[in-house]
Amino acid sequence: MAHRREHRRSAQPGTPYAEALATFGDRVRLVTPDQWDSPTPCADWSVREVVNHLTGEQLWVPELLMGSTVSEVGTRFDGDVLGPDPAAAWTAAADAARAAFEVSGATELTVHLSFGDVTGQYYLDQLTADAVVHTWDLAEGIRRRTRLPAGLVEFALGEYTGYGDLSGSGLFDPPLPVPDDASPQTRLLALTGRRDRP
Repeated sequence: MAHRREHRRSAQPGTPYAEALATFGDRVRLVTPDQWDSPTPCADWSVREVVNHLTGEQLWVPELLMGSTVSEVGTRFDGDVLGPDPAAAWTAAADAARAAFEVSGATELTVHLSFGDVTGQYYLDQLTADAVVHTWDLAEGIRRRTRLPAGLVEFALGEYTGYGDLSGSGLFDPPLPVPDDASPQTRLLALTGRRDRP
């Protein structure tokens, strides 16, 4: 497992995970009907597919926190999970995931991920950082509210810096060079192979 910085966080309202979900949800509600098929910085994903990815991730949370394995959940959340009302599907999934993490002791549980067993805290931090980066992808896709909250950027930057070169996972493009005086958001995006717009 890659080395990473440990965060002492909870999932209570106002903490990074809850804020990341709310921030992504704010952009979801800005999507207009003609934008769902618009491209995003994720080369293979449209706006709808970015929202579908994050929604699917949240649907996994209650299952994994209850001790289910990836194989036990199987293909239940594969394919399109948004249905005819993507915003409502996102809200329901995000609310359930946040509530699951708010249960006392959730961050101390053992979670069975595809690459091995981790703590609930590790899983929480991973989900938070992923939501931050994909919030920018969504915002870029709809050309609205591309500046992310500073606290979330710092959280995700600390998280991903601890992983080293993220492109080795196959989930990100190689990191991009940035000036020494680049903003935290520009540095975060560059770590994940994305180029921030001025």
